[in-house]
Amino acid sequence: MFDKFREECGIFGVYKHPDAARITYLGLYALQHRGQESAGMVSTDRHRLFACKGMGHVADIFTEAHLEELKGDVAIGHTRYSTAGDSSVKNAQPIQVKCSKGDLALCHNGNLVNAQEIRNLLEAEGSIFWSTSDSEVILHLIARSHQLTIEEAIQEALLQITGAYSLIILTQEKMIVVRDPRGFRPLCFGWLDGSPVVGSETCAFDLIDAEFEREVEPGEMLIFSENGVESRKMLPPAQSAFCIFEYVYFSRPDSQIFGRSVYQSRYQLGVYLAQEQPVEADIVVPIPDSGVAAALGFARESGLQFEFGLIRNHYVGRTFIEPKQSIRHFGVRIKLNPVDDLLNGKRVVLVDDSIVRGTTSRKIVKMVRSAGAREVHMRISCPPTISPCYYGVDTPTKRELIAATHSVEEICKYIEADSLGYLSHDGLLRACGDLEKQPRFCTACYTGSYPVEFPNALVQLGDPVPR
Repeated sequence: MFDKFREECGIFGVYKHPDAARITYLGLYALQHRGQESAGMVSTDRHRLFACKGMGHVADIFTEAHLEELKGDVAIGHTRYSTAGDSSVKNAQPIQVKCSKGDLALCHNGNLVNAQEIRNLLEAEGSIFWSTSDSEVILHLIARSHQLTIEEAIQEALLQITGAYSLIILTQEKMIVVRDPRGFRPLCFGWLDGSPVVGSETCAFDLIDAEFEREVEPGEMLIFSENGVESRKMLPPAQSAFCIFEYVYFSRPDSQIFGRSVYQSRYQLGVYLAQEQPVEADIVVPIPDSGVAAALGFARESGLQFEFGLIRNHYVGRTFIEPKQSIRHFGVRIKLNPVDDLLNGKRVVLVDDSIVRGTTSRKIVKMVRSAGAREVHMRISCPPTISPCYYGVDTPTKRELIAATHSVEEICKYIEADSLGYLSHDGLLRACGDLEKQPRFCTACYTGSYPVEFPNALVQLGDPVPR
């Protein structure tokens, strides 16, 4: 229903805690915003692995009985939105295998750009794949390794793949965490009552009252075992490429990622947006929820009144019965509804985090006008989105991105706004604390410059890389 980039995945793990399954359940609950299609959990009592996976939200999948069956003091979990592979329970993670290395389970946040090439080679040699997920390729490579230890087998496997990956791998005795050398996706490390915990964002730590220690470093492997915590730098160093869209939209505003507050970064996006794209108006209205912090920054910097002129319905389910076409604007109103008293007769600045296809922005502008707004000015707290992501975000093809084929003036005319302004690329980097000559962030969706290569022919066709 919303014309947005889709979240990727959330991962969580806890080692040697007496209530591991319930702690992981809470961690996944806090990371629900990162994926709403499926969720799963695998635990171990050091003798065998126990699993529970399903389609839907975390609270709908894990019952009291399921949590009782997830035995042991080590557990890992995953909440998924499909960026690679079909949306079906066979692709729900953690993915499990039995192989010469023992029983393994894997959680993956990211996307492998050469997964299909490796899969084709493995299948040609007789490998059988259970899922269509790129993550399964990693397990096949680990299983085929002739290295003596699981850590060396993981290292050998990861040296063969390229792309974005934050991984948690569970054996009967160990929990192993790895982050790709460029650090595309966030991965945090902390402690809960003396037990180590890892998760995609610190908001998961806040819920369980865990103490955040640091981020897993790009290229680092953390090994949790009876011997304690061991850190190894097992992957060659590379220029960092943290996904800047984590700040713009994906991560929860109460999280700390990439060494910085998400809320403060979004607030600064709004401040710089107001400086770069000022407008004479009466009120600033966010498009909730991800536009709220930027709208606050815009309002305070510009001296305009901030108002919640659009109210979001947070209880829209995965499916619903559509009414007859006699009910107009249904598609947007199921999630947003204007507050007429606040908008009537006003010059309104709408602040949003992005415009993807432009269809939803067009409907929102019309809805605000129908509520009586005298003028509607759209301000976007990032640069125009001109390229798809191949590193773990579900995005439209290039030809579907309106900014890839239309000017700002053309987009403004299409969405029927009185004016349209985007934040500059420099403003984006400054707001997120990147003032270095060598940028820390991946901004490929705004520039078309990709830090990891992939088949150019596929991009020229405007199609996502098959994964």
